[in-house]
Amino acid sequence: MNKTDKKIGIIGIGNLILSDEGFGIHTLHYLEENYIFPETVVLQDAGTAGIYMSPFLEACDPILVIDVVDIAAEPGSFHHYDMADVKVGNFQTKMSPHQLGLLEIVEICRLRDAAPENIEFYCVVPKELDTSMDLSPEVAPRVPEVAALIVKRLQDFGLTVHKRGAPEKRRTSLHHA
Repeated sequence: MNKTDKKIGIIGIGNLILSDEGFGIHTLHYLEENYIFPETVVLQDAGTAGIYMSPFLEACDPILVIDVVDIAAEPGSFHHYDMADVKVGNFQTKMSPHQLGLLEIVEICRLRDAAPENIEFYCVVPKELDTSMDLSPEVAPRVPEVAALIVKRLQDFGLTVHKRGAPEKRRTSLHHA
């Protein structure tokens, strides 16, 4: 697959039953429920898929990753990273266990000469990691905020993303790993 055949990927990573660890999945679902994306954009609910993410990573470039980040910062605070941050070490590589797995999978894709060149990470610091399907009060407000940042980024790429109005027949491109 050459670069021109690749789609723009949005991937939500996390575990929905561990409160804030599910932030990436909650945000991905929010995007799917509230916006209509062009055919060139693919949303991927990766959950805790690990190596099973590689076909998605190889089919998309750029990729916008939504997850939590394990850094010493205020719970609920937002942090953005890109591959340049990873390469120069400005990026805390101690991310959520799934995020670190993602970076390893990118390296496997690179060995196959199929890795995406552009990956951006949209992360928040979790407050609660207890068993719960609900996000903490510190993290929950970040869902629509990060979703808006993702939409803005797609617009920066020259894409048109529409806000959903009343319920309608949806074209869904949400994939589950």
